[in-house]
Formats: sequence, structure tokens, C-alpha cells
Amino acid sequence: MKKVSFLFLFLLVSCSSSKVMIDYDAEIDFSNFKSYAFYEDVGKGLNEFDVKRVITVMNAELQQLGFLPSDNPDFFINIKSNISEAQNNNTIGIGIGNGGINGGFGVSGGIPIGGKKLNEEFTIEFVNAQNNILFWEAILNSKIKEKRKPEEKELHFKAIISKILEKYPPK
Repeated sequence: MKKVSFLFLFLLVSCSSSKVMIDYDAEIDFSNFKSYAFYEDVGKGLNEFDVKRVITVMNAELQQLGFLPSDNPDFFINIKSNISEAQNNNTIGIGIGNGGINGGFGVSGGIPIGGKKLNEEFTIEFVNAQNNILFWEAILNSKIKEKRKPEEKELHFKAIISKILEKYPPK
């Protein structure tokens, strides 16, 4: 249990440096949107397990905000994730040198610390069901470990989705 608590705290701290960027239609009355549904192809860039995790977390968060899932929704939700390799600046340098009076020889290299990191761009889009026009979008960029356990992934999605939905509706 201590490991899970520590991991959750670590993930929250790691997400705290990430900023949520939002964009929205300033003409929209956000109070008109009460019910939602997910697009059938939701989760571009996520594997099937992660799509299930994200939908479960989104349902819980949205229902806590007072929104209801519906077969005839006011808005649709699209979620995308784009993952790319991050530049790892944390390395240990190793060098060998042989300096003579008029010449030199050297070899150096770096060993990454902490494992391979990835950049994740996580996007949530809300689309008006009546006219199929995007009215709210949020993007969160964060660094994630390449190899994560299912529990770590679930905690990560809870943390970032909660952080993103703090920005809805825009003030």
C-alpha cells in the first residue's frame, strides 16, 4: 500500500510541471451541455487497455461534475494520445583520456539514468452533437516512463484527466 501511495504522489508531482492548454469557442453557452457520449473510434494513439482505462476515468470524472452518459448526447468526446521519444538529459558521463605533450586521445560516452522517457501529448475534445463542431479542447504534455505497470498507467490517467477537467468549463 505504501508503494501505491508513493507512486500516486510521484505521479501527481510529475504532472504538476505539466500545463493544460485549452482552446474553446467563446460564443458557446457551456451550460447547454449536460449529456455526453464517446466517439466509437475514441482513443487514437492508445492501446485497447488504455482506451478502457481512459473511458472509465472520464466517466467517473464527468459524472462527478454532473454530466450524464447518453445515447442521445449533447456532446461527443474524442481523446487522442501522441507519444514521442523524449530527449534524456540525465546521463552519467564516462571518459578515458591520454594526453601527451603534443597530442591527445579521448573517448567519452553517456549512460542514461532512470530509463527511457517518452513525451505524451494527451488531447480531449468536446464536439457539439447537433452540428459536429468542436467547442472545447484541452491538451496536456507530460513525460512518462516507457515501461509502466497497469496500475501506474491508471494512476497517470486519473491524474492527467482530473487536471484537464479542472479547466472545464472555461471561466
